[in-house]
Amino acid sequence: MANRHLSRSIVLQSLFEWDLNSIEKNVVHETLMRNVEEFAPNKSDTPFMENLLDGVLSKQGELDLVIEKAAPEWPIDRIAPVDRNILRLGLYELLFSDRKQVPAKVAINEAIELAKQFGGENSSRFVNGVLGAVYKEIGEPGKEEVSRSKKKKDIPYEQMAIERLAGAVVYAIHEGVMYLALVHDIFGHWTLSKGKIGDRPEIANESVEDGTMREVKEEIGLAIEIETELGKNEYIASHPEKGKVRKQVVYFLAKAPYVDLKLEQKGGLDDAKWFKVADILELNFYEDILPIVTKAITMLVSRK
Repeated sequence: MANRHLSRSIVLQSLFEWDLNSIEKNVVHETLMRNVEEFAPNKSDTPFMENLLDGVLSKQGELDLVIEKAAPEWPIDRIAPVDRNILRLGLYELLFSDRKQVPAKVAINEAIELAKQFGGENSSRFVNGVLGAVYKEIGEPGKEEVSRSKKKKDIPYEQMAIERLAGAVVYAIHEGVMYLALVHDIFGHWTLSKGKIGDRPEIANESVEDGTMREVKEEIGLAIEIETELGKNEYIASHPEKGKVRKQVVYFLAKAPYVDLKLEQKGGLDDAKWFKVADILELNFYEDILPIVTKAITMLVSRK
């Protein structure tokens, strides 16, 4: 029986050599066959390896664009060669392979295993974060299959569907010191706890405030008390069925007890932590989040 994990490892080795040594794409097959002879001399899975290698190379430009969008703080040339080729391989299988043969979760898990095997200390977490972000953005491939002919075309901004989200700058007072609760994403940013509002039938009629309290409780385990609205922002994301969607986020200032944070196990976030207000502005924030946090700190400090 073919060992698909070994086959992917050999394709990865060939991609790594191609990338590191600037080998011409038209001669990469020679590299592949040399690696097959060394690591899989029975050649039982050669067609799979050839198809996978050709697929990644033919879609390289598209794959790199997806990586850059999913990890904007990490330009392709700043990602370690092993990691970027694991991402290319994993993304190719996630986006372009026959889902009946390679389910989405298999593509992601195989890439994570390659990262653990060949990457650095943080490679598997980075790969998991990027592929998880793409997987979340495109929905669950195979769950509600939408043919290419039925995909939504881009529509004008005014006609885009709107998705409501809400989050909060959460603060607490502990032993006379003020702290903020923040979450850390897999792209290296500290940000605010947030989530979708009214996105399920059972909560369709919830208020923005109620939804914010629910989401923060689910995401980091805090029971918050909302005090005031801080501001709003909007960004556009792609949905596999709806096309481009306007995601509108409202942020509040909220108070909570100073207790241990319990981060919900889901893709995209890898840590949650309390920070002293004095240390907050030294952290790495997204550009649209920093003004919200700064406004909250200004309000809190002015109360003293």
